[in-house]
Amino acid sequence: MARASVGNRNGDDPLLPSRPADESRRVRFILRNWSFNKAARGGSSVTDASPPDTDVDRLRWVAENSPDLSKLREAPVMRRALDALAVKLDGKAAAPATITRKRSAFYSALEYAVELDLFEANPIDKVQWTKPATTDLVDRRVVANPDQARALLRAVREIYPALEASFGCLYFAGLRPSEAKHLRAADCKIPTEGWGELLLVGSTQHTGAGWTDDGEASEDRSLKHRPDKATRPVPACPELVELLRRHIAEFRLGPDGRLFVSRTGKAGIPLPPPYCNPVSSNTYARVWAKARVQALGETQLASPLARRPYDLRHAAVSLWLNAGVPASQVAEWAGHSVNVLLKVYAKCLDGQDEAARHRIEAALSTEYRPTA
Repeated sequence: MARASVGNRNGDDPLLPSRPADESRRVRFILRNWSFNKAARGGSSVTDASPPDTDVDRLRWVAENSPDLSKLREAPVMRRALDALAVKLDGKAAAPATITRKRSAFYSALEYAVELDLFEANPIDKVQWTKPATTDLVDRRVVANPDQARALLRAVREIYPALEASFGCLYFAGLRPSEAKHLRAADCKIPTEGWGELLLVGSTQHTGAGWTDDGEASEDRSLKHRPDKATRPVPACPELVELLRRHIAEFRLGPDGRLFVSRTGKAGIPLPPPYCNPVSSNTYARVWAKARVQALGETQLASPLARRPYDLRHAAVSLWLNAGVPASQVAEWAGHSVNVLLKVYAKCLDGQDEAARHRIEAALSTEYRPTA
């Protein structure tokens, strides 16, 4: 009989008996890194392979104590499982976006159970459970102005020069970090002066070596929300062109022509194959954290301002919109639909209220003439 298990606060499971915290953490670890990980099992099914010897008893305990999947037909059991998705392991409330993502994964798993005729319909649909409201709006406090963005880029150059142009792509061209990691010299039109262009052909996502078929920590994918082989041209302003020209002159490209790769030594020499990978997310985050400390004042450092590298992309899109670039054009460059663009960046359009007031004043300035 199929079994159900959904994690809850402090490592306990709402569908399993409580265990000591250390044991609960280990059970979660072995479920995540072996039972649910096809690559770790050598491609075998759960029943065809054996887990590490030290964890056989733990998995046997899970199998013996997990309720039948059919128990999820009972509303109280399902509600308990859904409530567990709304908290973190420390018992604190999870972020609305996290809850939405976890519920979506849970729902998809149960849809597969429907496909296997284990359920007539998805049992989640029977439970009147309200998920927390989410907002996709960009917090305008994270958006750096041009002076702040340039100060951050200068700090990156002092800390880790080989990443200055990568962060520059996020700010000056609105790339996602995964798109910058995928960028190759052949995809860049870099003139000696003036504007250039970046042709985005894919993204490089960090998934972890344990979750890829080839054992690599990253994998190349298509552009977000785009079909395979789709491309997206993005203009490169003269300042970004200069950054890219300097990067290519100072740092050797990766073996596949990739611009931003793992490097070694002060000269930033790419590691040789098979060790040369796209720059790691840990390096990216560590350099950015140091740059914020160096470039921002104490008050700004404590604020959300440019807290994540991704916030440079928010700053780029906000700048384009506030500069008066048509929303349709900004959406094309950023890889959004117009509706999503205006919804996400609604709070980052400085000056729009004042402009609207001037238009209303102009409309009301016509002398009022009552009709006969």
